[in-house]
Amino acid sequence: MFIDPNWRIMVVGDGDFSFSAALAKNYQPRQLLATIYDSQEQLTDKYGDGFYRQLTSLALHHPVAVMTQFDVTQEQAWQALAKDCNQFDVIIFQFPLVPGYTSKAEFEGNGRIDSNLRNRRLLHQFLKNALKYGLDPQGAGLIYISSKDVKPYSEWDIEHSLHLTTELTCIGKVPFAFTDFPGYQMRNVDRDKFVKDTASYTYIWRSVHNTQTLPAAIEQALTPPQPRESSQNRCNLCQAGPFHSQQEQNEHLASKRHQKLQGYQQRWLDDLGLTDPP
Repeated sequence: MFIDPNWRIMVVGDGDFSFSAALAKNYQPRQLLATIYDSQEQLTDKYGDGFYRQLTSLALHHPVAVMTQFDVTQEQAWQALAKDCNQFDVIIFQFPLVPGYTSKAEFEGNGRIDSNLRNRRLLHQFLKNALKYGLDPQGAGLIYISSKDVKPYSEWDIEHSLHLTTELTCIGKVPFAFTDFPGYQMRNVDRDKFVKDTASYTYIWRSVHNTQTLPAAIEQALTPPQPRESSQNRCNLCQAGPFHSQQEQNEHLASKRHQKLQGYQQRWLDDLGLTDPP
């Protein structure tokens, strides 16, 4: 992940504030707003308030601000920021994951919406609100989402589907290294435990109208999204193929993996009111 110290940076959904604290300490950005979804009381109960206190201490002498109870899906929360002219060069969401259902009754009460769709909804709304209310049109204009290259994250079709119906485009991904942010460890959702350090990437979006030159460090590390070419002997959804026979293709299309991903994708397109796949 590339960070320019001259950037105005907003971090959302930071769990225990450890990423923001590492960012502030090691990169000293021109401006930093660190936010979490939980209240301060919930933060203390789950993780303790050590990183929160680090940030509030920094805020006494540096351009650092801390906010609790910020919901990235709520336009009102973003509108409140916009009123204060808090616009940013980059907005960062580290390893988002909607907590799983705790019971069948909870699943039924939420309309039987599966976790894949819930996570896509979360990130889609985040992207829309970040573009509309958070990014400065005259700034770098970047949105970062860091995610792991394992299930369930890899089943969200991150590079191709999350920005559908928006004016954003995913320009690709760069490796994310926890060692670049000393002191930061990814937390499990709603649990006071850490997540194992496995292969991770930061995916980058920008407005389709943005023509600014990317920083060289991003250009050099960037892996563009794999193109979804029209081809009768490949599966764009699963990034499988080329198939060497009709039988091989038919076996793939009938596989559990393909059926599962196709089901996720169709439910997502239906949720957006789209009829054609991206």
